[in-house]
Parts: sequence; structure tokens; C-alpha cells
Amino acid sequence: MQTETDWRLMMSETLDHLKLHKHITKADQAADPYFYLEFEVPKGTTRFDVSLNYPKAEDCIIDLGCLDPDITPFPASSGFRGWSGGARDSFFIALDDATPGYVHGKIEPGTWQVILGLYKVPKTGADVDLTISFDQTPRQIAPQPVTPNPVRQGAGWYKGDLHCHTFHSDARGGPELLHAAAKQAGLDFLAVADHNTTTQRRYFHPQSSEDLVFVRGMEVTTAVGHANVFGIDDWLDFRMTQPDHAHIVAKAAHERGGLFSINHDKPPIDWTYELPETDCMEVWQSAWLMYNWVSLARYQKRLSDGHRISLIGGSDFHQPDRLLPEGPLVLARPTTVLWLEELSEQAVLNAMKAGLGYVTEGPDGPHLSLTSGLARMGEEVSADTASFSVHVEGANGDLLRWVDANGCREEVLISGDTAQLSFNEPVTGFLRAEIIARASHQDLLEEFLGAFKGKKLPLGLSEEEIREQPIIRALSNPIYIKTE
Repeated sequence: MQTETDWRLMMSETLDHLKLHKHITKADQAADPYFYLEFEVPKGTTRFDVSLNYPKAEDCIIDLGCLDPDITPFPASSGFRGWSGGARDSFFIALDDATPGYVHGKIEPGTWQVILGLYKVPKTGADVDLTISFDQTPRQIAPQPVTPNPVRQGAGWYKGDLHCHTFHSDARGGPELLHAAAKQAGLDFLAVADHNTTTQRRYFHPQSSEDLVFVRGMEVTTAVGHANVFGIDDWLDFRMTQPDHAHIVAKAAHERGGLFSINHDKPPIDWTYELPETDCMEVWQSAWLMYNWVSLARYQKRLSDGHRISLIGGSDFHQPDRLLPEGPLVLARPTTVLWLEELSEQAVLNAMKAGLGYVTEGPDGPHLSLTSGLARMGEEVSADTASFSVHVEGANGDLLRWVDANGCREEVLISGDTAQLSFNEPVTGFLRAEIIARASHQDLLEEFLGAFKGKKLPLGLSEEEIREQPIIRALSNPIYIKTE
């Protein structure tokens, strides 16, 4: 771990605050995208506050976080005390409370560190100033939250969103608003995966109930790739700086009983690390026309190369400070639909890993269930199997596309609000199904463009490009062909 010794240090006579200054350069960024500043926390401190000041600009973005004396070089298993990325310029940590994204609790005297993420540094560098103040007002240590385990009995299809954010990272809305949005969308489960922190569980997990089950999540966020970790309480060290570091993070997730999922592998945040042992891939993030065809092509390539990775979706919705009406760019667009024997966090995790489900455009999107005899999505059949079937609802006049390791095998018209379609030929590697908008294409296109009326399209998209792009309405997980 890099530490810095040439900070200019100034202490007040009362020793209750520090002021520090550093000129950050492109060379600092090249040496390590994370820059560490050590500071001493006096004995008896019950709260400290940190504020950051730098010339924020399009080409100058510096993230902010905090580490306690237990921290070690990557991969650390403890010592994390908070991360706000570029969303905040200040934070506090106290025995009984902390800024969202930061961990309250015991404050050991000794050497702590402010961690700066050097996301963007201009050619001329940037002057960074930090102020740290300490307080010894008596406070009691507040306990950490306990994760409940609600269960709703009954087998069936359950709907959820596996990727969203609160003000514990870079959204503006609080947990209660996101909870209301999930209820408005009619969801059964929700994974709140704030960036590089798990502190949202203090507010969310006690609210987990049979009506809306929360799945523990954290988005491992770097400048060159994002991944979600599901189903564990522990913070995982996000400070990946080498292509092979993803193997370490995925292994840590699996050792703790969690799942590792690659997020939105498409512009502008492509997955550039090596491919670790991966349970899931977020193939569909936000509206389909937000470059998700790139993610799907990369997923198809990984399947064709022999990887068995379950397909999931997530809105990546950043809850604003008000409850929005339903629309194409809100929570649960898309929706992940899983077959569960019961609704519980563990049942959701098991179905995610098994691939027992599909992704659809929204809570009321088309239903798409693929089977082969008794085999369901995510399972395997013998190499001589040549009989597959899909049950489709809500896609009258659209197209069903059958896809195996060699690509598209057939496209057929879906007739009727409910349809049963079959594919009766040998396949290579796997078989999965897609619903492509045909009768619904123009309405879906105009709905998407209407969401940006009077605004520039996101991600550098052009209207011409979007109008030429097929629109996916639903994606099934594969059924795999058994190998010797």
C-alpha cells in the first residue's frame, strides 16, 4: 500500500483538527489509482469529521473514503470504514452514527487513513485540501444491524430487481423511497448494491419482510469494471489494480457463501479484468437501448466458450429524492423473474446461481419460460436431446428467437397473448430464447425516445443508431447440453 509523506501538516493549538494539502499529479494516478493519507486519531475520540476540497471538473474527479488501523494491503478483510466515491466531499464517523456509506462504531486511537480514488486527474494536476476535526463528546456505541430472514411460503414465479442504489453511494434518495418504489413496481425481492459499501443494510435489512425480501448486495466499483457481490454481510476489498485481482475478489465472495456477478459489460464501463469464477452476469442493465446488445453479445461469447454463467438483469436505478411514477427508466426496468419454492433471500440466491429464471423488460413484461422435458432453465440435457419448448405470455405479434452456441437458429412469430412454441432439432452447447419486439417495436421505441425528449441521448447514443437496433423484450437463461 502506498502512503504519502510530503503532506504539509498543520495542527491547531487545541489539537482538535488537522489541515492537510497535497498536489496530486498524473504520476500519482499512474503509480496507484488509490492514494492514501495517514492521520492520527487521538485517544478518547468519539467522532471525527473529514472534508475534502479540490477543483472538481469534468477532467478532475477524486473519490473519497476512510480506512481504520486494521486495514492491510489488498486484499484486506477488515479495516474498511466507508466510501462515498465522488458523490460526497465530506463525511463523519462516530460511535453511534455515520454519514451514509460509512461504518459507525468503535473508534480506535491510532493511525487511520483517508483513501482518495484518483478517478480523473488533469494534466496539470490538482491541489487537494483536507480538513479533519475530532470530537470527544460522550457517546454510546450503537450496535450493527441484524439481518432478518423472512420467508413467504409458496412456489412460483417471483419478480425482483438485482441492482439499485441509495444515498449510501451516489443516489440522492433514501432507503424509504426505494422501498416505496419497489412496492409501487410490485416487486417481491430487491438487492440494494451501493458502490463499495454495505452500510445500506443498517436501514434496509431490518425492513426485509415477507412482502419484500431484501437480498444483501455490494457493487465492487472500479474505473475499469464493476461487479455485484450478493448474499453476504462482509465488505469486500474493491481496490483491484491488476487484471487478475478479480479472481481474488470472486474467491472471497465464494468463501463467504456469496455470489459474484459481472455488471453491465458494455460502454462506458466494460469489464476489463480477467474472467474469474463467475456465478451470474448482468446482461441487461436499464432500458434495452442503453447498449445492452453489447452485453448480450459478450454473454453469448462466454456461453459459446463453455462458461456456464447465469443471466440476470438489474435497473441500476439511482433513487432520486422523490418517488417517480412508473416509466421506462425507473426501478425494475428490467425485472429478473425467478422460479422459487419459497420467497426468501437464500431461495433467491439459489435460483440466481442455478439460472432458474429469465429477464423481462419490466414488472408487466412478457413471460418467457424455457423447458426440455423435465429440465428447466439452468439445467442440462443429454447431447441427443432435440425437443425444447417455451411458454410465452404478453408478446402477441412479436418474434421468438432460438439461440445456441452457433448463434440464431430460428425466428418464429408469436401468435396470441399466450403461446407454446417448440424447437425440435439438435443444438450445440446450449439453447436459450429471446423475445424480439415486432408488433410492439414502435411503441417501445417512442417510449424510450420520449423519456429523453428535449435532452441529449445518454452514453453517446444517436437516434439513428437506436432506430436501427432490434429491441429485446425478454431473455431466458439457457438449457445446457451435457458434455462427456
